[in-house]
Amino acid sequence: MSFTGKYQLDSHENFEAFMKAIGLPDELIQKGKDLKSISEIEENGDNFKVTVTTGSTVMINTFTIGKETELHTLTGEKVKGVVHREGNKLKVSLKGIESITELVDANTIVNTMTAGSIVYKRISKRM
Repeated sequence: MSFTGKYQLDSHENFEAFMKAIGLPDELIQKGKDLKSISEIEENGDNFKVTVTTGSTVMINTFTIGKETELHTLTGEKVKGVVHREGNKLKVSLKGIESITELVDANTIVNTMTAGSIVYKRISKRM
């Protein structure tokens, strides 16, 4: 299955605790908790472009599977990392945060981010 498509956040679990743990200010956490972000994924072989729009904020990451690249984190920092693919999962570790994005079926993406013992889960549906 291809990740290519546009997905809207349907639900999420543990948003506030996770964002606090990674150092996001309370003001931004309160602003962001009810926003329905839209993720647009373009997959071309091993090359990916992921555009996430949350309110007026747009974050774009481009990467090639297995090659080191600079990625934007949730806090806005740029960090080097390597994205790996295992079947329908994309995995990356950035600054102590483990992120797994899984295409669970043709219309659903589940992104699970773990920082220490705190797990943040985002479920997005194809638009």
